[in-house]
Amino acid sequence: METYALLWAATMNAGTVLALASLGLLINEKAGIVNLGAEGMMLCAAIAGFATVATTGSDTLGFLAGMGAGALMAALFGVLVIWMNTNQYATGLALSLFGGGFSAFVGVSFVQAKLPERVSYAVPVLGDIPLIGPALFRHHPLVYGAIALTFGLVYFLYRTRSGLVLRAVGESPESAHALGYPVRRIRLLAVVAGGALCGLAGAYISIIYTPLWVEGMIAGKGWIALALTTFATWRPARVLLGAYLFGGVTMLQFHLQASGVDVPSQFLSMLPYLATIVVLALISRNPRWLRVNMPASIGKPFSPGS
Repeated sequence: METYALLWAATMNAGTVLALASLGLLINEKAGIVNLGAEGMMLCAAIAGFATVATTGSDTLGFLAGMGAGALMAALFGVLVIWMNTNQYATGLALSLFGGGFSAFVGVSFVQAKLPERVSYAVPVLGDIPLIGPALFRHHPLVYGAIALTFGLVYFLYRTRSGLVLRAVGESPESAHALGYPVRRIRLLAVVAGGALCGLAGAYISIIYTPLWVEGMIAGKGWIALALTTFATWRPARVLLGAYLFGGVTMLQFHLQASGVDVPSQFLSMLPYLATIVVLALISRNPRWLRVNMPASIGKPFSPGS
C-alpha cells in the first residue's frame, strides 16, 4: 500500500507541471489565441529559474525569473500574432524552436551546477498520517497552488465580468470590439498571463521536480500540455484531472521498471505520448462535440479596421 501512496504522490507532482502549463494555454485559447511555443517557453523558464536559484539560493526568485521568462517570450509572440497578424501556428513553432536552442546555449555553464539542499514541505500532523500523509500532505506548496488556481480560474471564467469578456473575445472578437472592448489588448494580456504560467511550470521542473539543468529537459511536456487543453474541452477542472491522468501514466513507467516488469524501457518511455495520441484520436471521432466546446474564433486573427 505504501508503494501506491508514493505512486499517487509522484502522480500529483508530475501532474502539477502539466496542470500549470495547460491552464496557461487554456487562458490563451479562451481568448482565441493558439500558442504552440509552450515547449520553448518552458525550456527558457527552466534555465532562468534554475540559474537564479543556483546564483541566489532563493526558490522564490527562481519561480519569479521563470514566470518572467515565460511572460516575456509570450509577449513577443503576442505582438507578432496580434498586432502584426503573423500566422499563429508558424510563430508558435518558431518560438518553440528558438526556446530550445536559446536555453541550450544559455544553460551550458549550469549543466553541472547544484541547487541548495531542498527543505521538507510536509504539512504538520497531516503529513505523518500513514499512507494518506505521504500521498497527499508532503508536497511543495505549488502542488496545492495548482489545485487552487484551477478552481480560481473556474470562478474567474464563469462567475466574473472579466472572465465573460475574455470568453467573448475568444468567441466573437468583432462583437466584443463593437461593444467597445479593446480586443487586442485583452488578447495580449491573456497571452502574457498564459506565458507566465507556462514559465512557472518550466521553473517548477528545474527547481523542484528534477532539481537540475539538462538540455531539453522539458521532454515534450509542453506538447502534452497543448493536447490536454483539447482533451479537457477547454474546461479548467477537466484540465486538472487530465493532468493527473497523464502524470500517472508518466510515473507508471518508473513504477513498472522498479517492480521488475520485463518491458523494454523505450516502450515505457513512450507511454505518455502514446496516451496523448490515443486520447486525441478518440476525441476527434466526434468533431461536432469539439466544435461546440472550443472557442469559435480560436486561431483566427482579428484587425479592428477590417
